[in-house]
Amino acid sequence: MYPEELKYNPEHTWLKMESAGAGRVGITQYAQEQLKQVVFVELPEAGAQVTHMEPFGVIESVKATNDLFAPVSGTVVEVNSALKDEPGLVNEDPYGRGWMIVIRLSNTAELDKLIPASDYTALLKG
Repeated sequence: MYPEELKYNPEHTWLKMESAGAGRVGITQYAQEQLKQVVFVELPEAGAQVTHMEPFGVIESVKATNDLFAPVSGTVVEVNSALKDEPGLVNEDPYGRGWMIVIRLSNTAELDKLIPASDYTALLKG
């Protein structure tokens, strides 16, 4: 349910490291299940700066509106524009087509603050 190759934060976002010090970001299976039907996603534009554990966007569902928290600091280099027209992709495929942004990390030491899938699963169990 929580892919081992990803790193997680307690605010239910994941990070998948990619080439050139950049990481792809989305929300977890748990987060999308709690939200239920996602109807709107507000994301920053490419070039925006994001900060570790600070909001980078907003996700709205039929149930609630929540901030999205950046797992790392850096510059947004890519945004999933498909979510503008199809926000439900977050529910359908949170680790694939429902990704949100790609961040070029400004501080790789922040990777050590993220947790592996096993710890994230334990966090959910309380």
